Amino acid sequence: WHAGGLIDTFDSLSSTSTSMRKYTKELYSTILPEETGMSCGFMPIGFIELACDEDRLEYYRRVAAFNRYSGVDVVEISGEEVRERCPVVETSDVLAGFYVASDGRANPTDSTMAFAKGARQYGVQIMENVSVSGVTTSRENGVIPRVNGITLPSGDEIAANVVVNCAGMWARQLGERNGVNIPNQAAEHYYLITEPFSGVDPSWPIVEDSSRCVYVRPEGGGLMLGLFELMGASWNVEEIPEGFSFGEINADFDRMGPYLEEAMKRVPITETVGAKTLFCGPESFTPDGNPIVGETAEVRNYYVAAGLNSIGILTGGGIGKVLAQWIRDGRPPTDVDITAIDAARFSKDKNNRKYRADRVG
Repeated sequence: WHAGGLIDTFDSLSSTSTSMRKYTKELYSTILPEETGMSCGFMPIGFIELACDEDRLEYYRRVAAFNRYSGVDVVEISGEEVRERCPVVETSDVLAGFYVASDGRANPTDSTMAFAKGARQYGVQIMENVSVSGVTTSRENGVIPRVNGITLPSGDEIAANVVVNCAGMWARQLGERNGVNIPNQAAEHYYLITEPFSGVDPSWPIVEDSSRCVYVRPEGGGLMLGLFELMGASWNVEEIPEGFSFGEINADFDRMGPYLEEAMKRVPITETVGAKTLFCGPESFTPDGNPIVGETAEVRNYYVAAGLNSIGILTGGGIGKVLAQWIRDGRPPTDVDITAIDAARFSKDKNNRKYRADRVG
């Protein structure tokens, strides 16, 4: 409910992640609007990754070479060219920018509504404000249990031969009820939105600077500064409250102050423009930074799509495609390497509370 909506195909050395990002962009920009008649609010305003030291310059050149091989049209531009495209960004220390003109942003709400309409067009029934209390299984003709339905808090049951756990930061708790290992963990995630100020152009590209742990994009006549700390803070390690949907976490200003100071140095005008809000909400992360996708080892036909590490909008379409093929064929897709995202890759010790808290932090 607090997604930034960034759509950037650059920045990964994984062919799997890159292919999922590319498909998701195509889904939002073309496929869903054509099939449903509803816009996903996709704006191809461009994306620029900054390299501000020699190590990052070398690394991003490697990423750029791999991304070009994977079909991403990324070009290296100078600091002056970065500033031409986004004049509020300080570029005196920028060695290069890596620019994908066709990347941009999508509207998470519009995208959700388009997904819902598309699903209904194919006969899907969506039940809102209804939680799932458990997954029912049987052991017919095998040692490993197999899904046969779900239960609701009312006691009602819905028969199903396949269940997909897409419960976000609650996925771990739902999985535990069936002994399914899903070691994702919620952590604090922050963004700052400034007051509106003159001269902001909504067509400015998204600019990301990993050396200052920030991305910047236009938002509501001002700017959004999204923050990703070097040392994060896990949230509610023991249990995620069931009724927390659309909630907000009290911001830790002492911890985030140094990150905000560094972020504002990249966009100096934010030091004088008023701050509208500093939002903190939970995001779901995994021990290795890769999503948890596919059929579980513990229960047959129990699939997972969770732990998307704050890039759910960006990779969700591609993950959905992988899962759909997996469920249809009864085996992982052959055109995608699922090794690094396979839900069965984690051992039980990765679900240890201390491990999850320390690893996410």
